[in-house]
Amino acid sequence: MILKGFEELQVFLEKPKNIVVVGHRNPDGDAMGSTLALSKYLEKKGHKATVVVPNEYPAFLHWLPGSDATYRFDWQNSQSQREIKNSEIIFLLDFNALHRVGSDMQNTLEKYPNDFAMIDHHQQPDDVKYMYSDVEICSTCQMVYQFIELNNDLDLIDADIATCLYAGIMTDTGSFRFRSTTSKTHRIIADLIDKGAENDKIHNNVYDANSYNRLLLLGQALSNMKIVPDCKTAYITLTNEEKKRFDFQKGDTEGIVNYALSLKGIIFAAIFIEDAEQNIVKISFRSKGTFSVNQFSRNHFEGGGHDNAAGGKSDLSMEETVAKFTSLVATYQQELATSYEN
Repeated sequence: MILKGFEELQVFLEKPKNIVVVGHRNPDGDAMGSTLALSKYLEKKGHKATVVVPNEYPAFLHWLPGSDATYRFDWQNSQSQREIKNSEIIFLLDFNALHRVGSDMQNTLEKYPNDFAMIDHHQQPDDVKYMYSDVEICSTCQMVYQFIELNNDLDLIDADIATCLYAGIMTDTGSFRFRSTTSKTHRIIADLIDKGAENDKIHNNVYDANSYNRLLLLGQALSNMKIVPDCKTAYITLTNEEKKRFDFQKGDTEGIVNYALSLKGIIFAAIFIEDAEQNIVKISFRSKGTFSVNQFSRNHFEGGGHDNAAGGKSDLSMEETVAKFTSLVATYQQELATSYEN
């Protein structure tokens, strides 16, 4: 764990400040839950807090308390720039390096004259003045809870904050089934329920909000799935044409890679998704056991994340990317064979 400048940050926040809270590009449940929860907590402490994210996030997260006051940097640029310019500090949540916000917003943040405070659980964070980093914690939402706890302010967590934190922990732990979910995570979840988080409604709002086309897209993805049995690996591909055919919306591919990992005998899974906007192939990796997809992605696909969940990208075509992946996987056969024992 890294806790840098915490006492100095506490002193800085003793008087009301104008604060911006930023999440990463293509925000997921943990990014939105943590930014919204922290902003609401800071407002309760007397600050003005505004959430700015680089771009749109999935519709199944729009119901989160505070979502309606969130700015998207790409299409609400003037409002976002105004809030950043007027702020006295920026909190960076659920990402460990400025490039994770995308090039446009990165250029703005790199010119920011004031200080950053980072709360994040990804490996190898960039250095900023104030930092709370812990790669052992399952989610940034759990870290925000513990940040509030460090400030002796758990009594300030109301139903809205509890709801945001619950949603982020739930999504980043695969509904509490990933290895990163600890007994402390469950104790925090219990406290959030006690503070007003309605677990059944949160699950329904996130997981039972599928459109007809999203389920058809899932069917296409599963039909594209391939297995490399000797390497205990499975992977899925989705092309731009397939996404267009099923009226792809942001968030529609969320969690699909976990279907590949759910196959019996599979301990390494990947999904490759063509991204016409960025002209890349976006990649999500998942694993079981000791095989680090964080290191695999850092070494080969310009990405990273956690040991069992990471992202990456490729500037090659889909065919070339898959060919590169399958050839690489073969070189890890021995490591994969001993990574996980049922």
